[in-house]
Amino acid sequence: MDDQSGQTPPPASTAPVPAPYVADSGKKGGLPIKKIISLLIGLAVVVSVIFVAIFVVLPRLSTKSDEDVTLTYWLTFEDPAPFESIAADFHRLNPHIKVNVEKQDVKALGNYAERLATRINNKTGPDIIRYHNSWANELRPFLLPLPEEVVKSTNLDTKFYPVVAADLKKNGAYYGVPIHFDTLALFINTQLFKNVGVDTYPSTWEDFYPTALKLTVKDSTGKITQSGAALGTFDNITHASDILSMLFIQNGADINDLANSEKQASDALDFYTSFAKGDSKVWDDSLDNSTLAFGKGNLAMYIGYSWDIFQLKAINPNLSFIVMSVPHEQERRSSIASYWVEGVSAKTPHPKEAFEFLQFLASKENMEKLYAQEAKARGFGDLYPRSDLAPLLKDNPLIYPFVQQGPDAKSTIFSSDTHDDANVDALVGYMGDAVRGVISGSKSPQSAIETLVSGVAQKLNPNGATKQQ
Repeated sequence: MDDQSGQTPPPASTAPVPAPYVADSGKKGGLPIKKIISLLIGLAVVVSVIFVAIFVVLPRLSTKSDEDVTLTYWLTFEDPAPFESIAADFHRLNPHIKVNVEKQDVKALGNYAERLATRINNKTGPDIIRYHNSWANELRPFLLPLPEEVVKSTNLDTKFYPVVAADLKKNGAYYGVPIHFDTLALFINTQLFKNVGVDTYPSTWEDFYPTALKLTVKDSTGKITQSGAALGTFDNITHASDILSMLFIQNGADINDLANSEKQASDALDFYTSFAKGDSKVWDDSLDNSTLAFGKGNLAMYIGYSWDIFQLKAINPNLSFIVMSVPHEQERRSSIASYWVEGVSAKTPHPKEAFEFLQFLASKENMEKLYAQEAKARGFGDLYPRSDLAPLLKDNPLIYPFVQQGPDAKSTIFSSDTHDDANVDALVGYMGDAVRGVISGSKSPQSAIETLVSGVAQKLNPNGATKQQ
């Protein structure tokens, strides 16, 4: 209502307005709840960032740096395509590791063992190496021992033939793992046996020579036109040093210590050369090389490895033959094992990755895969070094005898056809000299073995010891 008196009204009160009520927390100077919530949210964000950095970003950065790892794998003799396929499978599972497969022409280049050692020493060699079992002692200083995990996962101690441990295991450690295997076996030309009415095949050496004699044909001058068996000489017999090594072992000689088994070795040498001496000889130096003679159908019995089958079929695709275990001496049934081994270079900058690939390559599954791929191209693949895979070859009577002999197979320091131009070839040369000496009459078996022992000792142990370490 208007003031009728005309007087000015008093000013409004300026008293402070009370603040809104807030419950007392009981603490002086406490943070407001909104600020506390903000701090908690910030802390959660920081923790999340740290978690992502540790468990997501850092592993990815690590993987990215590992992508630069490239391994070089030296392969010998084999077609690289199946191995490249295995390497590709491995790369898919391990994108940070690439494996380059490089085939080495061992025969054409020569000096493989020496070249390998030189390249490893100057750090330009392969990360993964293929080498022959007869080179194990020579190359061991250039190889890394296999980790226990690789030995266990590949079943090296339990599923591989015993000769593998004898060759590759030193002071409890393996220095490689084979992915194939072979042994000497007896090839029989079934048609030649039928031609002379012989319907049984020899399983012992006692039966072998009489059978070979029946199957040998000579012309009116005494020249052999068809041989019963290729034994006795050296230069025209494929695998002569392996065959003679087998006779040494079967006769009780220690192939790594001939000095202490000279009698057994000389008796075996005398037996071997008897096939090419005298009027009852079944073989001589005038004949074709034994592989060619068998392929042409002029040889009834031939001792060789599974890979000889490919050459024989190339010579004569229509050749009719079977394969069986080699003859044996009494209870000693040993054949000779010859195989190539995969190992890891002692100078590789990537040992972890190299062993990962080796473990993958030597798995049971990949051995079967390699065999299948090789078989598509050539009839059969590399034979298995594992006893548990041997039954897979049972339906092929042409190759099963080679792995059937695996449990009793032994290795030799006189392996043929390794083309290393180093220790093994030199030792084979000494053995050739021994055989030639006996055949020519310039040496007795006893003196020839003495000379052989001396040559082996000089090559392997220049300080005087004769036993191979």
